[in-house]
Amino acid sequence: MSKIEVKKTGGNEGRSFYSVTVIDGDSSTEHVVTVSGAELTGLVGEGVTGERFVEESFRFLLERESKESILGSFPISEILRYFPEYENDIAERCRVE
Repeated sequence: MSKIEVKKTGGNEGRSFYSVTVIDGDSSTEHVVTVSGAELTGLVGEGVTGERFVEESFRFLLERESKESILGSFPISEILRYFPEYENDIAERCRVE
């Protein structure tokens, strides 16, 4: 299983930027993801951190493609373009108990 490291690196105008490193064995990939507050609450509701949301989003992606196939930089909403099931899946993954 790949290790996913997520770190918030900044933000502006209602958007947060996250640096994501995916480590698998001896190799790793780097990614930059942007998430708006509206996307975060719209997809997973209140009470979920941006870091957890991004990490679970990468788990979703890694179940469908290799780390090398994931774009280097993208807005989180881009996942919906390729994987329509993401909206329902990510809500389940991030459900606050």
